[in-house]
Amino acid sequence: MKQNLIFSEDLQRDLRREIESASPDRLFVLTDENTRRLCWPLVEGFSVFSDARLIEIPQGDANKSLDSLAMVWGELQRDGGTRHSLLVNLGGGMVCDLGGFAASTFKRGIRFVNIPTTLLAMVDASVGGKTGVNFGGLKNEIGTFSEPQAVVIDTKFLETLDRENLLSGYAEMLKHGLLDTVEHWAEVVKVHSSKFIVHSSKSNVQCSMSNVQCPILERSIAVKQRIVASDPHEKGLRKALNLGHTFGHAFESFSIQHPTPNTQHPTPILHGHAVAFGLICELYLSVVKCGFPTEKMRQTVQFVRENYGSLPITCDDYPELIRLMQHDKKNIGDSIRFTLLADIGDIRLDQTASHEEIKEALDFLREG
Repeated sequence: MKQNLIFSEDLQRDLRREIESASPDRLFVLTDENTRRLCWPLVEGFSVFSDARLIEIPQGDANKSLDSLAMVWGELQRDGGTRHSLLVNLGGGMVCDLGGFAASTFKRGIRFVNIPTTLLAMVDASVGGKTGVNFGGLKNEIGTFSEPQAVVIDTKFLETLDRENLLSGYAEMLKHGLLDTVEHWAEVVKVHSSKFIVHSSKSNVQCSMSNVQCPILERSIAVKQRIVASDPHEKGLRKALNLGHTFGHAFESFSIQHPTPNTQHPTPILHGHAVAFGLICELYLSVVKCGFPTEKMRQTVQFVRENYGSLPITCDDYPELIRLMQHDKKNIGDSIRFTLLADIGDIRLDQTASHEEIKEALDFLREG
């Protein structure tokens, strides 16, 4: 099913149209604790939700789990969900991933609509049809490819975000710029793009994200849409979207298994922050192995360091991080696979690196 992506200027109208076109016998809305508190009040008065059953799961990526999944299945079952029901996922990447997986498997598949409420979900999790949950301490270990009936994007939800969550989504936008063109990459890293996220007050961030940045947001989503359309099930080009993610998922899983409160990055680390640090490592490997231009690498690394700080790991953590990378879904046999770049937009898939080269990239992340 082709995904229907809507940049909404009238959320109530657009949701009513999508839900009425599905003619569901029962309507369910999935939120987590955060989106129940911050986002549900913005839509609960919509007439189309007057008979909706609300399902709430705990917040945080650590709860993208089989326990939360079973809770959603149980609520769907108890409230009489059928193959003709519809699930609306109102939330960030965790809600969209888990809700999409719950919908794709309940009764062998019911329809669902994503309403992403975070920048990360808008540019990444809600688009492309990947669903899933974490398992065994590993990110997205179990999941399906299942397209939502529609993704409805309303930038007003960005007004509910803090700086760290805006930055989390912006890391994926940086990745899309690197995969696209020099002009797109330069637009993402230029000074005003970073300063209005990092240095503005929350109210100014809201204004900027809702108005000034909508074109760059749409451009970022278009990059992912174009790649996914050419390779829906990640047999080839879609692997490009894993840039920064081999290291990034390892950092994320490591932070779940080894929480370190009271640091610059309280754990578990946000997905986009982990990807930002992963980009540093994988651009280093791109320079070493593929000839990526050093100056472009340095500009990108400077942007990440200025906006995301540093990651609290030591050389003693390297063996565990490499072990986590060995579980990456892109791997073949014992080799750890990476998406690297020879230049911006010049993508090199299925690249490998030795353990020594991986340690050098981690050294570069820590020490520059």
